[in-house]
Amino acid sequence: MSVGSDGRWPKRLAPLTEEQQRISDDFMRLWHEVLPKRFGLVEAFNHGYPVRHAPPGFMRTLELGAGLGEHLTHERLTPEQAREYVAVDIRPNMIDRLRERFPHIRTVTADCQHPLPFPDGYFDRIVAVHLLEHLPDLPSALREMHRLCDPQRGQVTVVIPCEGGLLYALARRLSAQRIFERRYRQPYRWLVEREHLNRPGEIIPEIERFFTITHRRFFPLIVPSVTINLCIGMTLRPKA
Repeated sequence: MSVGSDGRWPKRLAPLTEEQQRISDDFMRLWHEVLPKRFGLVEAFNHGYPVRHAPPGFMRTLELGAGLGEHLTHERLTPEQAREYVAVDIRPNMIDRLRERFPHIRTVTADCQHPLPFPDGYFDRIVAVHLLEHLPDLPSALREMHRLCDPQRGQVTVVIPCEGGLLYALARRLSAQRIFERRYRQPYRWLVEREHLNRPGEIIPEIERFFTITHRRFFPLIVPSVTINLCIGMTLRPKA
């Protein structure tokens, strides 16, 4: 992997072989199915945090990196809020499955690192659960989130992993890595290094360029340490 001309962004990735792309798409779909079944406590935080911190009276929600729609199973939407909910993911196989599960939700197959087909300030709520760590051009995605967020009453809620921490590395070894290596009979390293590009120490400073962090919660411990936690939930307000 190499980085852009500014020394960091965008991060450049070597192209995948056809077989690696097939494995990548298959495993990401599988992992989104396995996670809520086997690791319910982690998923309860991942998806519960944005629900608990939803802004009062919100109407239009944009969910980025929606996957198979697991977050929607945690939402408590009115019929009006459901009609104004937009789920975005870059993988067509994931969006197809989400559309089958939630036919009443508007879905868009797109890359959030590029402009999305909505006007400035269109959404009063944006949700991104375990997405920011995956993005080679994280600043572009945050810039687009800032553009789409209502500047007066809009709110962004994100959850990121404690990538690089000791507890997170141990949990991965006992979960995703074990499943991947048993299923595909090859090392997990090439995929995780490609998927989890960004660590909290890179993500948070980029967030603070565009947003003010109004609330932060570490999981499972409230101690603000990447080393001994699994995830971080953050509530953001757009800067002027």
